Amino acid sequence: MAWTLVVPLKPLTRAKSRLAATAGEPVRARLALAFAQDTVAAALACTSVRDVAVVTDDQHAARELTVLGARIVPDSPAAGLNPALAHGAAEVLAGRPDAALAALNADLPALRPEELGRVLDFASGVPRAFLADAAGTGTTLLSALPGHALGPHFGPLSRARHRASGAEEIVLTGVDTVRQDVDTEADLVAAHALGLGPFSARVNDQDTPCEGAEAAPLNSGL
Repeated sequence: MAWTLVVPLKPLTRAKSRLAATAGEPVRARLALAFAQDTVAAALACTSVRDVAVVTDDQHAARELTVLGARIVPDSPAAGLNPALAHGAAEVLAGRPDAALAALNADLPALRPEELGRVLDFASGVPRAFLADAAGTGTTLLSALPGHALGPHFGPLSRARHRASGAEEIVLTGVDTVRQDVDTEADLVAAHALGLGPFSARVNDQDTPCEGAEAAPLNSGL
């Protein structure tokens, strides 16, 4: 099964706000873009993925992600995360009603194509499925087979909400890079330990090296 991934991305000026205290400006915005670039690049390298639709109204991010091969779906800045995902899914289905869809977080800088492939292979066997994040309370991926609504409920405590909506939880080991989203300094250190993608590694090493991460230079910030 070939999947279309729908990836929501906030305007870079507002993204990853919890990293601002340690990363500072404008490094925080560069990290947010780098996370999205590594996420999209890894997703497009996954053999189970047909294409990636990024839902954003950030023109700079749209240009950079288009270069990687993503399709851009313009978003309303006031829409919010779940309406943005529903809008992106509707845009994809308008052109391909039989598309298999998966919503994927844009902040998975250590994402590995083969691990994503394992998650999507599991998802191909159930109408709707979701993968919990590394913290165990959120969600990094939600899938829907053709004929089933995506029904996103992302946000705080989304693991419980997606389970309550009838989606089956994807229980796999060895897919840590699909679970490790980055909202905080500790998340970034954990992603660094898994192995950051090239875009995130470049920004991290040059501007905000992770304190406590092996082989990373130290500074007074991350």
